[in-house]
Amino acid sequence: MRRVVITGMGAISPFGRGVEELIDGFLNDRSAIKVLDRLSDYDGLRTRLAALVPGVNDKDIARNKRRSMSRQSIFAVLAAREALNQAALPEALYDSGRYGVALGTTISSLETCENFFADHLVDKSFSRMKTSLFFKTMNHSAATNVAQFFGLNGRLLAPAAACATGCQALGYAYEMIKFGIQEAMVCGGTEEFHPLSAATFDLMNAASFRYNEEPTQASRPFDRRRDGVVCGEGAGVLVLEELTAAENRGAHILAEIIGFATLTETGSIAEPSSAAMQLCMLEALASAGVEPGAIDYVNAHATATEKGDIAEAQALLELFGEEVPISSLKGHLGHTLAASGGLETIATVAMMQRGELWPTRNLEEIDPDCVGPNIFSGVRKGSVNLVLKNNFALGGVNSCLVLKSVDKL
Repeated sequence: MRRVVITGMGAISPFGRGVEELIDGFLNDRSAIKVLDRLSDYDGLRTRLAALVPGVNDKDIARNKRRSMSRQSIFAVLAAREALNQAALPEALYDSGRYGVALGTTISSLETCENFFADHLVDKSFSRMKTSLFFKTMNHSAATNVAQFFGLNGRLLAPAAACATGCQALGYAYEMIKFGIQEAMVCGGTEEFHPLSAATFDLMNAASFRYNEEPTQASRPFDRRRDGVVCGEGAGVLVLEELTAAENRGAHILAEIIGFATLTETGSIAEPSSAAMQLCMLEALASAGVEPGAIDYVNAHATATEKGDIAEAQALLELFGEEVPISSLKGHLGHTLAASGGLETIATVAMMQRGELWPTRNLEEIDPDCVGPNIFSGVRKGSVNLVLKNNFALGGVNSCLVLKSVDKL
């Protein structure tokens, strides 16, 4: 089995463009959540909150290249460019078949679909339909646009598993390299905000709306006064590479992925299952050959929903007791859905490199039903060698990664 390392990271987040902006947002304990006035135009939608990407100019991509790109594909290409620049993979090998792409979205571009049907349904004419429409709305649009833009002609995977998408993409890329199928993979998740995403959670009573007048107080994972998800957008893309190849070319290694699991809870398509979450975490640890007590930190999925946070807290308590530090980053970023696995993994690698752990923003009083696991407050300093990363999704899809620091390679 080959060993798999991270050699590049790229981010387009609600904090701005680039990994540096992402990390700066956490270091300064900022909230990226704002009031989005146009949400008031939708009847029946209570939430007015979103975490949107600022300052991205799609003209940074040549017009002939971006014709086939929706906003989430543009996010993905820009994040991938940053990751590839950092990894410095030899461009002569981009078309060797040895470098692939694993990148997913929750759903195809809703903005593109809405704009098309708003025009089409006026007279049901297809005469104005542009040839680029299909390429913007394919389920694998973001993945194939990244592959096309950079000329990466290896394996192409485009998982679509809602909130677990980004983590799954990283895990599938890890397995491609581990089992010798690919030498390197560009992987992660991307998401563009659309009111339908917020409405979906709102209809399930799982979207935050009580903080419409206090947006920075919204998104409160594990907190007693939490009231649901704040939807966001962005892209988190990483370059994974086989260890020996990375070492031979003198690449700067950021961290190692040593375990992965993704399992499906079949008891309910909507209700979270503590037992299923726990089993997925156990499978990831087993694949890494690591005992729960060896983990230094868990980056929780925790989206600030009532049932999801409780189920995850119970699973964490059963597995890790009261010792292992745990936090969620969605108090800062909101829930970036398919992008969350990539963006939160990038942030987790940054914590490992800096030897510090960032707490859950807006956590003022832990929900009594979440008490037990070590959900900490305040920045913690110290060695962070082994980390578990969780992402759990509607539809019963659970996904976990285990990462190891460079110091322990």
